[in-house]
Amino acid sequence: MVLLSQVVRRGSGFAARLRKQDWACSLVGLSARYYSTKTAPEIPGMEYQDVICTLNTLQTNASALEQVRRERSHPQLQLHAMRGFLERAGLTVEELDHLNIIHVTGTKGKGSTCAFTEQILRSYGFRTGFYSSPHLVQVRERIRINGQPIGKELFTKYFWQIYGRLDETKDAHGRTMPAYFRFLTILAFHVFLQEKVDLAIIEVGIGGAYDCTNIIRTPWVCGISSLGIDHTQILGDTIEKIAWQKGGIFKQGVPAFTVKQPEGALAVLKDRAREIKCPLWVCPELEDYQADCGSVHLGLAGHHQHSNASLALQLSQTWLQRRFLSGGTSDKTFRTTTHENSSILQASSFKLSPIMVKGLADTEWPGRNQTLTHGAVTYFLDGAHTMRSMQACIRWFREMAAQHERKSSGPVARVLLFNATGERDSAAMLKLLVPCHFDYAVFCPNITESISSCNADQQNFNVSVENMLTRCLDNERSWRLHNSAGDNRGPQLLIEDSLPLLQERKADTLVFPCILSALQWITQGRDTVLADPAKSLLPVSTSISAKGAPLREATEIHILITGSLHLVGGVLKHLEPPDSSN
Repeated sequence: MVLLSQVVRRGSGFAARLRKQDWACSLVGLSARYYSTKTAPEIPGMEYQDVICTLNTLQTNASALEQVRRERSHPQLQLHAMRGFLERAGLTVEELDHLNIIHVTGTKGKGSTCAFTEQILRSYGFRTGFYSSPHLVQVRERIRINGQPIGKELFTKYFWQIYGRLDETKDAHGRTMPAYFRFLTILAFHVFLQEKVDLAIIEVGIGGAYDCTNIIRTPWVCGISSLGIDHTQILGDTIEKIAWQKGGIFKQGVPAFTVKQPEGALAVLKDRAREIKCPLWVCPELEDYQADCGSVHLGLAGHHQHSNASLALQLSQTWLQRRFLSGGTSDKTFRTTTHENSSILQASSFKLSPIMVKGLADTEWPGRNQTLTHGAVTYFLDGAHTMRSMQACIRWFREMAAQHERKSSGPVARVLLFNATGERDSAAMLKLLVPCHFDYAVFCPNITESISSCNADQQNFNVSVENMLTRCLDNERSWRLHNSAGDNRGPQLLIEDSLPLLQERKADTLVFPCILSALQWITQGRDTVLADPAKSLLPVSTSISAKGAPLREATEIHILITGSLHLVGGVLKHLEPPDSSN
């Protein structure tokens, strides 16, 4: 078991070091407020980092946080406030009408749906804008042009334009500045308008009805991916309440599509569509589409991606119909059928063009069902953070790990690296993972490394380091309780017909103060990327080091990293360092 006392003792000192680091970033950011919006900062090599540190001050802007608290009691105020910030930034809702927007919400799969849609329409030759959240490694990932995060130079240029306008007007508006996500949403709209994209695919942040992206008045088409329980403090604690929020993105006369939903959720979506006078269709199964090549291959792994791909096909086809067949006006020729004795409109499948088939196959969406192999170490990365997405993650992991283990020439060590944040029920998610028979369960906060050069892209000022470490200790305790309470074998092995793991035993558990230290211990020097001398190595006690002997002796190490997209992003930062020149 982990030496909890050591972790707690180290945690306070580690937290102190991070606070000093964060304070340094804050000072850099605060100084940036006084730069002209027409000139770049004068510190060579610090322009982008200075922008991100300034952006991070919006995470803890006291007046913005107080405004958010008020708006939670009166959520309709959120869109009113967003319009005010948009106007202060020099934009209007009328300008957004020219972005030819595809607006997508959902509990899980909305990012993947957007990625499929973007790739398909880009494959047709359109210049695409894509706004999503959260980012994995760098915040620029949230704002993409033609599938690529905008460059540091462009991000810096457009950031100062918007930040400067808002900063100059704040005294006349109670010194308020938009919070982090609101600011990035405004920035994305500005970037897409300035870069003259042919269309913009906008992923909702949380919910729909009162999400700041819902300032959009006339999208060309809307989509709702699979619904489930998440963000209950904001959206409600039942699937029906959540469906009501998600249906808030419907607009009168604008076609909308959804995947198959739980009965209660679908009934609410139908009511919302009827109330708003929005035509709503349910997507067919992916297998119902015809293609010259036979079966359709998806660039994203996992069976749950089939419904996301079908939704993306309907969104893309509808956008193309409007673009080509009706000259930009609402198209009335959607091929649909209605089930007998039902008011549910069933969208028809259609023959896929070669471009659509290629778009689906070429789609990439890092951190979701992603597999990376570095020599003897294989990483299985999935940012699942709800019960349903964790179930899908486990199904995917079962299939992929079985394939890899069958190819191994010897014993495989299986390791879980986990973290969960916010209000999510991490204990319930961990219970789902217990039957996977991990040799080790490792927990760490979403902190990339204990000593870093002010890695502002992944800093979170809204939760203390002590709270993050406490959450990790709680997760470790939950794992031990689940292992000792029931039959650790479960009803059946999740990974069948595979090579044996190191031994049949309950997983050892460890807690580390940062992602890098956890990865370095798990891989035991067998991943050359992590063994780079340039990366700091946190001292580990002799007893903890001894626990790693089975990892050093195993033929391969397989690591499932899940529970949080931020955790996955922190891991990817170390496994695939971004090109500093871009």
